[in-house]
Amino acid sequence: MRSGRGDRIFAGGVTGLALIVPLTLAGITVLMVEAGWPSISTYGLGFLTSATWDPVKEIFGAAAYLYGTLVTTAIAVILAAPVAVGAAIFLVEYAPRRIAGTLSFLIEVLAYIPSIVYGLWGLFVLVPLFRENVEPFLQASLGGLPLIGGLFSGPIGGRDLLVGGVILAIMILPLLVAVSREVIAAVPTAQREGMLGIGATKWEMVRGAVLPYARIGIVGAVVLGVARAFGETMAVTLVVGNSSTAITSSLFVPGYTMASAIANQFVEASGKLYFSAIVEIAVLLLLVALIVNTLARLLIRRVAGTPQGFAI
Repeated sequence: MRSGRGDRIFAGGVTGLALIVPLTLAGITVLMVEAGWPSISTYGLGFLTSATWDPVKEIFGAAAYLYGTLVTTAIAVILAAPVAVGAAIFLVEYAPRRIAGTLSFLIEVLAYIPSIVYGLWGLFVLVPLFRENVEPFLQASLGGLPLIGGLFSGPIGGRDLLVGGVILAIMILPLLVAVSREVIAAVPTAQREGMLGIGATKWEMVRGAVLPYARIGIVGAVVLGVARAFGETMAVTLVVGNSSTAITSSLFVPGYTMASAIANQFVEASGKLYFSAIVEIAVLLLLVALIVNTLARLLIRRVAGTPQGFAI
């Protein structure tokens, strides 16, 4: 009897602790929706499709902020994911143990650097580098090409969506490397020995045995990186420009992300509708993060449903 009662008390306790997480999320969501309701009821879906942001006339639309968030996040993932997977493969499969340990430690240190430090480094180092060297080169070499040429058109200022995406890529890189490294290291030795035993080279072993087995974990690492990039504020605020709400194909346009818009304008939001619009951006950020994570889970489930193991 005492054992059964103790089990029920323990089960109830851990159940209550587990419910704290979804209840906290629900409470935050309710409070944010309540604070943003004046803007939600006033603008409706037009808040998502309009790029006009005029506090004087109280006309608010967050399309440009949503666009900037998606663009900088996409740049970050495109740049960081291949580098992270390659670095993880090197650390696990090729690097000597002493070098791998040192590099792994340095990568973990990078993950703990505050975002404001990344932002200041980006402002004083990355922005001048891109303004004077990288962006002129990209414009001269790729600006005239069809389809992608529009990405590198327009005046060059250095503080723009491209630099915002690059600083995000640098920030999420340690996380992607660390998770990918652990996932690749967890691949059973039998997978590797099976490929090597049939005469495969080391690269063929990595490509045919390690990566297929670890792909679910690598996708999960990318999801974590997307979540980090979505919510990043200070570093992006310092380098993204924060001076234009224009939606264009050019990556050289100074823009906003949803997080940087909140950081820049929250103190200035004196009017009730203005404040409500800022809160609605936060609600939108939460909603976009939820949608992206849901899609990522569906992707992971789809990948997990395919056969694993090595391919010859």
